[in-house]
Formats: sequence, structure tokens, C-alpha cells
Amino acid sequence: MRQYSRFHIFTFLASTVLFCTNCGDKNKKENAATASKMKAEVIKPNDVIPFFQHWNLILGDGSNAGPAMDYVHKDFFYTTNDSKSDWVVFKTPNGGDTHGTSNNTRTELAQLKKWYPKTANDKLSATLKVMNVSATGDARVASTHSVVVGQIHSADGHENEPLKIFYKKFPGHEKGSVFWHYEINTKGGDNSGRWDYSSAVWGHDFSVVGAEANSYPDEPEDGIALGEEFSYQIEVTDGMMNLTFASEGHDTKTFIKNLVKSEYTTSGDMPEQTRKLFAPIGQDGVERATAYASEGLFFKLGCYNQTNGKSPEENQNWCSGAETHGGDIQKQYADGNYAEVWFKTASIIISNDAVSNEGYFIKND
Repeated sequence: MRQYSRFHIFTFLASTVLFCTNCGDKNKKENAATASKMKAEVIKPNDVIPFFQHWNLILGDGSNAGPAMDYVHKDFFYTTNDSKSDWVVFKTPNGGDTHGTSNNTRTELAQLKKWYPKTANDKLSATLKVMNVSATGDARVASTHSVVVGQIHSADGHENEPLKIFYKKFPGHEKGSVFWHYEINTKGGDNSGRWDYSSAVWGHDFSVVGAEANSYPDEPEDGIALGEEFSYQIEVTDGMMNLTFASEGHDTKTFIKNLVKSEYTTSGDMPEQTRKLFAPIGQDGVERATAYASEGLFFKLGCYNQTNGKSPEENQNWCSGAETHGGDIQKQYADGNYAEVWFKTASIIISNDAVSNEGYFIKND
């Protein structure tokens, strides 16, 4: 009787172990299948905006990730959904390694081709919303609490920027400002005298700053809030740059700028805004008569953080004195010391006359 019981007990236990093993194997297979399915269903940036073959992606650690096809980076470049739409997220800290000679970090697309304004028929359009700008920084510094979301950049000469589109919002304000800059293509071989002229779209322009490091100007009445959608369109044809800005509930704004004939060829042509901002720090040059006519230009799009940790004593317009936690990205993300921009749609048209922009990346990577 005792042996019979032991036999049955042994058989029962063996069957139980085999059953559990089979269950475990089945669960593992099901979990692996689920994980594989989830991995396959991950939405990549090029699933949302299918044009990344036209760009190199520069990341917030200064590296060049190349064309971002099927590419995701958890810290800088990924997708999200706001319950209505999918978005491509560009994110970058206040401080860290930078690309080229810039003082600022960026997660930004840089066009693989360049084109010349006289023969251009090139166009960039985007719909986006800014989700964060730096929580810290000296409010007297014009670039503090701002991010550039679109550019035209020169690949040649001084590598200056005939267009930068900014969003800027001071702490405690509900609404921020959208404005754009034209940077002169400085005459001669010395670029130290270069300066920007800022035009307001909604809200203030670049020149509106705080009276003290931690005090802020009045909030713009017609500004754009964090998380509020707006669109821009940049079109360059026959040497002219045409800009259109649109946002629901705001007046649509248009601008035009000649890129092949300068209006700033003498010191007397410097706008009053520029005299106040740039002349006091020695940036008081003049522009070559043909502006950017002889230089290859290219588009940029993304999140180019304009707030950094450099001392305002170095430059009162571009050095923010913000918190960077010694370049620790996660600490900066944890306490709001970063810029973040979401793009819902974007498109690019490239003219037949465009040529390779490889030389720019060789110089700057």
C-alpha cells in the first residue's frame, strides 16, 4: 500500500512538473510573440513624417546620426501621441556636446543638399508645437528661454544664417513669442561684426528682455502658448525668401526678404534695434552688397536650443548662464532645463539645381 502511494505520488508530481514546464514554455512563446508584435508596431519618426532621407539628423550630444530612416533615440528623437495625432519629438538639453562651432545643443535636421538663392525653387513647410523651453537663465540675455525651430543656413563662406525662426517664453508667462531673424552675411573675411535683425510674428521680437536676471517683461497679448500649434512655410525663388506663419486664432503673417541684394551695406543702414542689442558688444559690421547670392544655402528643422550655460559676461545676447548640471542630460530633463519641440507634419521641395552639401558636414562633424 505504501509503495502504491509513493508510485502515484511520484507520477502526480512528475505530471505536474511537466504540465507547469509546458505552461511556462507556452507563456514564454506568447510573451515573445507579443513583444515581437509590439516591437513591429512601434511608430518611428519616418512613419509620421516620411521625408528623413533628405536630411542628416544632428543629436543633442553633438553627434551626426545620418539620415533618420527607421531611427529612434530615447533621449533626443522619437514619437509620441497626444490622443489626437502622432508627433515627432525633438528634444535637447541646455548643456552638453555641440555640433560644429555652436555654443548650443540641438536635435535638428540639416539638409543633405544645398541650393543657390538666384536659381532656387525650394520650399520647407512644417506644423509644430513647442512643449518646453529652459526653466532657468538670465532674462537680460536676449536668447534665454528660446528655441529655434527652423532655419536657412549657409554652407559656404562664414556659414551665417539668413533665417532663424524662434519661439521664446519667459517663466511664469502663459504665452510666448514667435519671431524670425535675418543675419547679415558680413563683408570681408572677419565675421566678428555679424548681427541679426529680428521681426515679430506673434508677440515680441528678440530685443524684449528682462530688466534684471530674474525679472520679466510684460506677457505678449497675441502670443503663442506652449503646446499651441502653429505652422511656417519658407519658400525661396528667384533670390527672394517668402515666409508665411499661421495658427488658429491668430492672424496669418507674411514676410519677404531679398537674399541676393543687401539693404545693410553701410553703417548707417543698421536698424535701431540692432544698434541697441549688438553694437554695444562690437557686432556692428556691414553686409556684402550681394548678400547670400554666391553661397549655397540649405534648410534646417528641429529643436536648436538657444539657452546655454555660458556666462552672460561673454556675450549679453547669446550666453544665458542657465543651469546645465555639468552636462548631465537626465538631471537637466528632470528640472526643466531643456528645449522640446513636436512636429506633426513637414514637407520639403528641392530644386533640380540643388547639389550635395557634403562639404558642410565634413567641416562640422
